[in-house]
Amino acid sequence: MNGAQSLFKALTDAGLDTCFANPGTSEMQLVYEMGKTDAVRPVLCLQENVVTGAADGYARMAEKPAFTLLHVGSGFANGIANLHNAGRANIPIVNIVGANASYHQPNFPEHEMIGGKISDLAGVVSHWVREARSASDMGTLGVEAVRNATTGCGRISTMIAPTNCHWDPAPAPPEAVSSKPPELMVPADSIEKAATLLRNGHRTGLLLGAGALKGKNLEQAGKIATCTGASLLAETFPPRMERGEGSVTIDIVPYFLEMAAAFFAEYEQIILVAALPPVSTFAYQNAPTNKLPESCYHWQLASPDHNLEAALEQLAGAVGALDAEPQRQSRVAPSSPSGTLTAGTIGQTVAISLPEGSIMVDESATAGLELSAHSVMSRRHDYLYAVQGGAIGGGLPLALGAAIACPDRKVVCLQADGSGMYTNQTLWSIAHENCDVTIVVIKNNAYAVLNVELARVREGEPTPGMLSMLELDEPSIDWVKMSESMGIPAIAAASAEAFQEAFERAMEHKGPMLIEATISQDLQPVVDLIRQMRPEAG
Repeated sequence: MNGAQSLFKALTDAGLDTCFANPGTSEMQLVYEMGKTDAVRPVLCLQENVVTGAADGYARMAEKPAFTLLHVGSGFANGIANLHNAGRANIPIVNIVGANASYHQPNFPEHEMIGGKISDLAGVVSHWVREARSASDMGTLGVEAVRNATTGCGRISTMIAPTNCHWDPAPAPPEAVSSKPPELMVPADSIEKAATLLRNGHRTGLLLGAGALKGKNLEQAGKIATCTGASLLAETFPPRMERGEGSVTIDIVPYFLEMAAAFFAEYEQIILVAALPPVSTFAYQNAPTNKLPESCYHWQLASPDHNLEAALEQLAGAVGALDAEPQRQSRVAPSSPSGTLTAGTIGQTVAISLPEGSIMVDESATAGLELSAHSVMSRRHDYLYAVQGGAIGGGLPLALGAAIACPDRKVVCLQADGSGMYTNQTLWSIAHENCDVTIVVIKNNAYAVLNVELARVREGEPTPGMLSMLELDEPSIDWVKMSESMGIPAIAAASAEAFQEAFERAMEHKGPMLIEATISQDLQPVVDLIRQMRPEAG
């Protein structure tokens, strides 16, 4: 057995059966090993940020990690943005990064980093990083990588594998059966403190994140909310949340600071479950950084590393909520929209036609403000927000990964046009794998959110020079031609009627399809709100 075989055995023995890859010379031994067996499904991606984003989407739905195959430091660097998103979302991923042979690295060939090593780079977006020093390390580190990735809700593990460690003789890896780390339990006194807070009569929000937004965890949280009168809240960017008809009712914390401040104004205390305290994404001059009022007490019951199912069940028992019935989302299907195509009319069509059990991947950006108000009324589905770390370009790769994890479920990706250009190579992989993904490109020919942010700092109307850095209309990107060139049938829609017809056809179609939806979007009400609430500079 050589080092590559030992690593491959460690990963497959631990249950990893899917690899998203953009391999290079230093990964050929592993490509060879995968090619000899059907124990792992390899998925070729044409850019490393697609690799890492797809591994993220896969793990969210499969509830276990995939492993990636990335080529040296520059390849890993290309995948950093979506690893950052995955890390912030507490998603398990195992990265395998090829490297020059350890004895060749001191010769400083082209792939060596100028100011450090791959491990230095990887440490910025990984919870665990190791480099194999010999072939004997390969299997052992493979087991450790999976063990660390599957801690709590999930972590990022990165293993660097020099090529000589691939081909040199190696022992079999340690048994993977013990690779699952022990679960971290919430202490009993913390459960009692949370129960006391919920009984004290103060206006309370139970703010959920990570794995608390799905399955038994969300059900228990819903029971607690019903029994105690607390409001059930979701972090602004939920990694995976059950949503739609019959799901537990939950409100998402608004993104914009001004809207969030109004949202939280009534609350006296917030209990955090696998969520961080809600703060503004960016600091603004003379503005607060916390979305909560200064008078609002917040306290963390559990982190994403805790056993959330046990914590919420114990809390439900402590407040007498085990037999309570959560408040559930009703569905009132809207009438068929007509006329101008807007984010709202897209949302209406989605609410009408989204199939039961679908997976919705959302990177609709500013369109999401209006779209989500309607799409939440859809039939029951899983909702994946794409960019927990704020690094745009996660939507298309997440859709690819989710479709690989759940081939029998329809995936609908609501993709803003500007951020879609960060990872448009994903279209090829979706076609290559014949994934059942419908991509709705919401086209406004702009980085629209930046028009909102510009309103915070400008006086008067924006100049052509300002707009030249925000608009994408000269030339306007043709997503239909791009999609067709990569093997996905596509159609353009510019009216509510045309979009509904195209979307209904896509829902009946098994396989990939893209709809370019050119919308009319009025962000002036949001801009006016921000300018009205903006503190005077100075």
